[in-house]
Amino acid sequence: MPETTTDPQRAAAVLAAGGLVAMPTETVYGLAAAAENEQAVRRVFAVKGRPADHPLIVHLAAAEQVLDGWAEPFPTSAAALATSCWPGPITLLVPAGPRVGPWITGGRTTVGLRVPAHPLATRMLEAFGGGVAAPSANRFGRVSPTTAAHVLADLGDDVDLILDGGECPVGVESTIVDCTVEPAQLLRPGAITPEQVKAILGDVAGASGPGRAAGMLASHYAPRCTVTLFESRQEAHSHLERLRSAGGRAVWFDATGDLAGAARTLYTALRKADLDGALEFVAVLPPPEGLGYAIRDRLTKAAAPRP
Repeated sequence: MPETTTDPQRAAAVLAAGGLVAMPTETVYGLAAAAENEQAVRRVFAVKGRPADHPLIVHLAAAEQVLDGWAEPFPTSAAALATSCWPGPITLLVPAGPRVGPWITGGRTTVGLRVPAHPLATRMLEAFGGGVAAPSANRFGRVSPTTAAHVLADLGDDVDLILDGGECPVGVESTIVDCTVEPAQLLRPGAITPEQVKAILGDVAGASGPGRAAGMLASHYAPRCTVTLFESRQEAHSHLERLRSAGGRAVWFDATGDLAGAARTLYTALRKADLDGALEFVAVLPPPEGLGYAIRDRLTKAAAPRP
């Protein structure tokens, strides 16, 4: 069983020695490795079962570090978003600097950079002094972890250390904006909403073209049970009643009320459905606005046919 700690200095030492650390962020737990250590980063891919061409996000302690070889150049749109939103749940896709190896980017010339807002993550990154590559700390394509217990259940001894920062307060992965194109493109919605991004940049396009960043696959964030989605609470409730009357075990999730609460508890609910042996996870989608975009995105990908 991996060591669990609340000491960010201990976590930084494990990273410096080439180990893997499950780190808390405000979004989900990440599986962190020293970004410039190719062997450690390749171990992240192996542990997750992640395709080698699926890029990772580099996490930094402060925005000022991006110009220390991590981005070259740092576009105007990225600077505007960094000033307004970092530290926070947004990843900026920018031209990769000389410190970014192809083992991070899947061979691309761009890299996703983020400055997380979780206090333990910040202290760990400050103590480490460099960047860490950190996708979500779970097996590839499965439900992301929002507690240390989720990480342990998913990865077990495949992680060297778990830095326990409690439950992640946001609960869904970061917003991703491609700042290498004009206008910038919103690649993945998150807690920094499309409306907020547009207010900062003035003009933002939707994602188009091939996947260029984490979380852009059609099927992702998936439990083992079937996920069935409805726009209408009444239709969802009728479907649930039919399932239960036929003896089927199902879980109900209504994401139309408290959006922040729905985002924070979504992945725990998906995991619980599997633990309880549910055959179906029945969810009511939130409206496509604000944080509702991110919740709809995760639920839609969880419901998509498995490749």
